[in-house]
Amino acid sequence: MNEPGSEVAQLHWLLGILQNVDVGLVVLDRNCRIKLWNGFMENHSGVSAGHAMERDVFELVPELPRDWLQRKMASVSLLETSAYSTWQQRPYLLKFHSYRPVTGRSQWMYQNVTLFPLTSPQGQVEHVCMMLYDVTDMALDEQELLRTNQELERLSRTDGLTGLYNRRTWEDMLRSEFRRHQRSHQPGALVMFDIDHFKHINDTYGHPAGDAVLQRVAEVVRDTKRETDIAGRYGGEEFAIILLDTDDQGAMRFAERLRKAIAAATVRTDGKEISFTISLGVAGIVHVEGATYSHWLKAVDQALYRSKEGGRNRTTVYSGPT
Repeated sequence: MNEPGSEVAQLHWLLGILQNVDVGLVVLDRNCRIKLWNGFMENHSGVSAGHAMERDVFELVPELPRDWLQRKMASVSLLETSAYSTWQQRPYLLKFHSYRPVTGRSQWMYQNVTLFPLTSPQGQVEHVCMMLYDVTDMALDEQELLRTNQELERLSRTDGLTGLYNRRTWEDMLRSEFRRHQRSHQPGALVMFDIDHFKHINDTYGHPAGDAVLQRVAEVVRDTKRETDIAGRYGGEEFAIILLDTDDQGAMRFAERLRKAIAAATVRTDGKEISFTISLGVAGIVHVEGATYSHWLKAVDQALYRSKEGGRNRTTVYSGPT
């Protein structure tokens, strides 16, 4: 048998827990009037429980998504089951400042929300309780992990010095483009080039200057190509570009534009200005014999070789095996 007053004491303890638990608790009736507004809600909203009680929650908190919350409450009451919303679906339901607005990593509190039915002694759902959890630290940690993974993925796909695609990734894209051509028969072209006498640049000015030249070349490539074109550092001082939906003549015009832009570019190091040129090969996909992308690569490599044999600082279009 319970001691006299024990029920009152238990109720007092329960109310104390509800007021001090580090979770937002709001109880709403069918008309969305507030029946409970605990200490967490007072602290973060700046609205006292006395001011909130019996108020229409949408009048008290106008930024609440009325349609969404009413749909959730109707579902919870009808099905007598809980409903959830995570910060990934909606960063916050109520725009509360985070605990640490100065030293914290976020101005606003990320929230998970649970709504569950409150059944009366008669077995009717007359109220819905909304529990609001502060998950700011977890959300920010997940976002930071995602950013880190995305950066690692980017680094695995790009050349660290130039920022262009590395050879492995670029060849994967070339393979995909070749398969696309086999299906669609749309034109496409490859441009491959290397920097003329690059070893002389390294030997004369040093490897840091050589790196600066590679970076400058990559900048000119990015400025010259279209957004849809795919540029990569193929190896050493050699670069390659996939020109989508471009025939031989269009690729030739692009290659000449690139050649002239790089010839006009310079790198300044230790008070000295370095000029450089490139030799280019062009191969349209329609001229490739064979059923693999490697034949396409071989064709553009042969065109590049002919440019270098012909005196460098020039563009050669592949016209067939010699």
